[in-house]
Amino acid sequence: MKAGARMRFCELREKEVVNLCNCRRLGCVADIILDLCQGCVQAIIVPGPCKVCGLFGCDSEYVIPFECIKKVGPDIILVEICEENFLKRCKEC
Repeated sequence: MKAGARMRFCELREKEVVNLCNCRRLGCVADIILDLCQGCVQAIIVPGPCKVCGLFGCDSEYVIPFECIKKVGPDIILVEICEENFLKRCKEC
């Protein structure tokens, strides 16, 4: 993103996240992690793969550090990650 560029969280949530390593769609941004001391985004959170045909919800999420975001476009966010390294089990599960 350009220096000084701004975006509201509701706009960020509408964007689909795509992994450049395998061109796989990961889903849409569900949440963000903020560094309150420095006032910046540390990571975006995308729900992980769903259980059994998507019927029982998700028990994991991708926690993608800000430095892995390569481009934020009008409709998508391009990231470069090894998915296994960033897939975390949800705390609620």
